[in-house]
Amino acid sequence: MGGSERKIDEKIMIYQISLSPNAEADLLEATLWYESQQIGLGEKFLQKVESYFFRIQNNPLHFPLKKGTLREAYVQKFPYVIIYQVIGSNIIVFAVFDTHQNPERKP
Repeated sequence: MGGSERKIDEKIMIYQISLSPNAEADLLEATLWYESQQIGLGEKFLQKVESYFFRIQNNPLHFPLKKGTLREAYVQKFPYVIIYQVIGSNIIVFAVFDTHQNPERKP
């Protein structure tokens, strides 16, 4: 064969995701609120947010930069945005923010 073959070394970055105390409180509060509105809805909310955590962990640069080095992932079917920062191989979630709140409270 006339073509040359090149091997490409692909480095796979493993990212560790962690939630700030504020993000943990946001997530718990929202889950409990949805569950109080309809049995099972809190669990659906939590599963949806966790699926976004998985997506963020696997491709953290996919979601856009919005404020400095903070990225935002809008959660489908729920009015929430996950606000996070990538620092080396670490992902820090600063907030699971209710978009119906005053935007001035957004981190």
